[in-house]
Amino acid sequence: MVQIQRSSPVHDVVVIGSGAGGGTAVKVLTDLGINVTLLEAGPMLNPSKDFKEHVLPYQVDHRGAGEHAEKYFGRQQWGYFEAPNGYWDVPGEPYTVAKDAEFRWFRSRILGGRTNHYGRISLRFSDYDFKPYSFDGLGTDWPISYEDMAPYYDKAEEFIGVTGTREGIRTAPDGVFLPPIAPRVHEILIQKASRKLGIPCIPSRMAMLTKPVHGRAACHYCGQCGRGCKTASAFSSSQAMIFPAMKTGKLTVITGAMARELLTDDAGKVRAVSYVDKATRTDKQIRCRAVMVAASACESARLLLNSKSTKYPNGIANGSGMVGRNLTDTVGYGLSGQIPALEGMPRHNSDGIGGMHVYMPWWELDKKNKDFPRGYHIEIGGGFGIPQIGSFNGENARHEGYGAPLKKEIRQSYGSFIGLSGRGDMIPNEHSFCEIDPRQVDQWGIPTLRFHFRWSQHEIKQAQHMRETFQNIIQAMGGKVMGLNHPEREARGVSVGGTIIHEAGTVCMGSDPRKSVLNAFCQAHEVNNLFVCDAAPFLTNPDKNVTLTIVANAWRTSEHLAEEMRKGNV
Repeated sequence: MVQIQRSSPVHDVVVIGSGAGGGTAVKVLTDLGINVTLLEAGPMLNPSKDFKEHVLPYQVDHRGAGEHAEKYFGRQQWGYFEAPNGYWDVPGEPYTVAKDAEFRWFRSRILGGRTNHYGRISLRFSDYDFKPYSFDGLGTDWPISYEDMAPYYDKAEEFIGVTGTREGIRTAPDGVFLPPIAPRVHEILIQKASRKLGIPCIPSRMAMLTKPVHGRAACHYCGQCGRGCKTASAFSSSQAMIFPAMKTGKLTVITGAMARELLTDDAGKVRAVSYVDKATRTDKQIRCRAVMVAASACESARLLLNSKSTKYPNGIANGSGMVGRNLTDTVGYGLSGQIPALEGMPRHNSDGIGGMHVYMPWWELDKKNKDFPRGYHIEIGGGFGIPQIGSFNGENARHEGYGAPLKKEIRQSYGSFIGLSGRGDMIPNEHSFCEIDPRQVDQWGIPTLRFHFRWSQHEIKQAQHMRETFQNIIQAMGGKVMGLNHPEREARGVSVGGTIIHEAGTVCMGSDPRKSVLNAFCQAHEVNNLFVCDAAPFLTNPDKNVTLTIVANAWRTSEHLAEEMRKGNV
């Protein structure tokens, strides 16, 4: 028999999930004086022990490869050096994919979630991204506009710190920017090539500090942001939001808490959250006035679908049947190239901030004769990064052999490779959604998800355009196209759904309760004390990474919840 432990006090707000959305909710609500309890399925984060941005391969057994990495991080982790963040396959927590579909689901299991290691690319959605149907007749308009979101983008950027320059480009709205960082040598060459082709290449917008902000130190340019950042110069919700909130006395954090379902009272309002204490394998309940679900788009949909009752037989707040529908991911495709002009360059420290110093926003928004809608942006890689395991294998090793000739070739070609990655708009379609698998449960007995996913011709043709553009850029640099950046996910000409890790759209907002789950403030139409504040409410998944909009929208949602609680409406 499962032992259920019930908490006696009624908590003000329970936030489920500690990533970009949950961290923002915690920060905003505690700032407004509200007591918050945060449930995180993974363990507590300790940056001083968990982050390895200054550990070099030769300092680690087997240089961090093989059994050493598996011992500490499991089979499917990013790798030994990456911030402890999650899994492609979580032990004991399976999911299924429908026949004739492909989808990969990355899940974070640690305080701060994906924000501990993500690329920190921080792009505002454009005006037309909020009104896609009005713009080109595809998709569904959001119940809010860019003008509604702009003040919250301002707040988000000012708080997390985003580099950039004001460019006046419609596809890349300007914001509140920190000073940009100068481009590296390979980026200067890419800029020159892109100008020849009429493609803008501007300073990147990254949540990495080029000067101190809110007590966080400026970046010291080690270039290892994917390993976690002990100085919190690279934004993470754990360091910038949750740890400070813990010091206020307004936040209680419960780690190792796997949410099972939302429990309702006779009126249909959420009265408690049922969760599994993973350490003791017991079921517990925590009572609350309101709940903010921010477990990530698919986990949030799963929680709502599993929260069944007499009043909500298809899952809580799912009278419309739209929970789990409209699943989207960013369209991805990447090519690498070898640039002779970069061969044999003097060695120098080109680390800078982690990732790209420049990027290319979409440049053909109003072009009439292209064969796909909307567009994509281009991310850039290259330079003298720390060589990783396998850096000189495969097609990057242009000559076989050993000894002095091989070393000479490696030294000559090191730093002469670039990578171009497209990140594009996906139009929601009826074939892409998630649902509860009718037969499978995880190790806690919680029903799991089954995914259906299909790219339409819009996305396939967009990826073809990416390939042609990247070839043109590499050739304009006098270079040679080498091959796919990620053959395992791009061999079919477009990324496998889920592998860009920008899932969105499974618990959509809207004005019509018959066609949507949430209202304009991400409050459930049917349950007024239930809010969702990750990427699940998004009606579009445009050519901008979703994190900045998650933060801005969660900020707006949290302020609304606080005001509704003050008025006694929640």
